[in-house]
Amino acid sequence: MNMREIQKVQQRLMKMQEELEATQFTGTAGGGAVTISMSGKYEISAVEIDPEAFSAEDIEELEVMVKAAAKDAFDKVTEAQQKLLSGATGGMKIPGLF
Repeated sequence: MNMREIQKVQQRLMKMQEELEATQFTGTAGGGAVTISMSGKYEISAVEIDPEAFSAEDIEELEVMVKAAAKDAFDKVTEAQQKLLSGATGGMKIPGLF
């Protein structure tokens, strides 16, 4: 690759990263009883809990589901970043990206 091609790839990567960061990902647990929305920057933007799915005695179960929903959203962001990088670089590994 010459310098001009490398700069084009860098610009394309930056644009794709900005788009990814603006995208919202949703993680769920308990069949939708807990839903967490997360940006492509791994920032949680919303937590929704179905009040009819839990009672006061279910707090421990709720805590487990919140963690599971957060992990689900986190995994989706990570997968999207990996796909972005792989697509933008043609599968080439570039140290320091993501």
